[in-house]
Amino acid sequence: MKSLRELYRIGNGPSSSHTMGPKKASELFFNRTQNVRRYKVTLYGSLAATGKGHLTDVAIMNVLNPKAPTTIEWEPKIFLPFHPNALKFEAFDSENKVIDSWTVYSIGGGALSDGEKIVGLGPEMDRDIYSMNKIDDIMSWCEKSGKSYWEYVEESEGKEIWDYLREVWKAMQDAVNRGLNNEGVLPGPLSLSRKACSYYIKAKGYKSSLQSRGLVFSYALAVSEENASGGVIVTAPTCGSSGVVPAILYHLANIRGFSEDRILRALTTAGLFGNTVKQNASISGAEVGCQGEVGVACAMAAAAAAQLFGGSPAQIEYAAEMGLEHHLGMTCDPVCGLVQIPCIERNAHAATRALDANLYSMFTDGMHRVSFDRVVEVMRQTGHDLPSLYKETSEGGLAKGHKF
Repeated sequence: MKSLRELYRIGNGPSSSHTMGPKKASELFFNRTQNVRRYKVTLYGSLAATGKGHLTDVAIMNVLNPKAPTTIEWEPKIFLPFHPNALKFEAFDSENKVIDSWTVYSIGGGALSDGEKIVGLGPEMDRDIYSMNKIDDIMSWCEKSGKSYWEYVEESEGKEIWDYLREVWKAMQDAVNRGLNNEGVLPGPLSLSRKACSYYIKAKGYKSSLQSRGLVFSYALAVSEENASGGVIVTAPTCGSSGVVPAILYHLANIRGFSEDRILRALTTAGLFGNTVKQNASISGAEVGCQGEVGVACAMAAAAAAQLFGGSPAQIEYAAEMGLEHHLGMTCDPVCGLVQIPCIERNAHAATRALDANLYSMFTDGMHRVSFDRVVEVMRQTGHDLPSLYKETSEGGLAKGHKF
């Protein structure tokens, strides 16, 4: 299992798999080619189906076109075997002969694979640093050692991980603050107005019980709207689900006064749970639907909240399990291929569900029948069983039949 640096990526939205991944792939191909007369990039499957709404073509052209004229071909009906998000790069010389060709897959969270291994990592990142990648095993380690999930991460990653996580936490806070202040209409044909600012103002007028929910809504909306407009966010675990974890941490830091160190430990625990899903299943909406994005984000946020409120390793695991279990089967059906409807609203609701999962787990001793690892496996299988029209192709579900 790779470093949390590979899970928490700081970058521009609106999509980790459709924007960040293709941009990185373009940079890699750019650096390996010389004496190029022109480029051709073919997008397959989900990348082709919803790439325009996610600015996939813009991300690619911004990298390659300054070097040589670039054309993009769209093949939404062709799915390559390894993953629904596939790109084929071709470089041509002055005689129009192919001098280099590369097929690569954007597998979620900004990560890339050549079909056999993860690519595009530096030598420091291209290694497995965790000896355990199942939560059951890590939880047993915690119970035997008396340590917490975040301590397992620290022992695996080294103390230097805290400097990076401070950058992550700052980027999350910045995204919330920008989103609360920005107003207007989000880019794209939906003409969707930003709501975070008005939700925040309205929430301030309610009594404490309702105010808390309204504020969480506003924080999640703020980050999700920043993502939808191409702003800088943190993949947690993806761009499309980037509002959930920051909303919970920002809210609890403000109303409970938790120190930065405690917030960073909670962020670490959240990352550990998300990382195990990335390792053992998928966080790609194009592969397993929105359960792998918003569902995993909810599980991560629930684990973070449970730790902040003093949960035992079992209670933290239970909170995360509920966060994911109750999103099983959620489809990825973005209207017009944009990360706006239903994505933004789902972030807000998942954030409050994370708080509910934490509260529920705290009423228990942490003992329950279905483990987090079991739900991860069920989520993986459920995702594979979903038809492709429900996996980020905008051909089914809420996306079907909508014309704007």
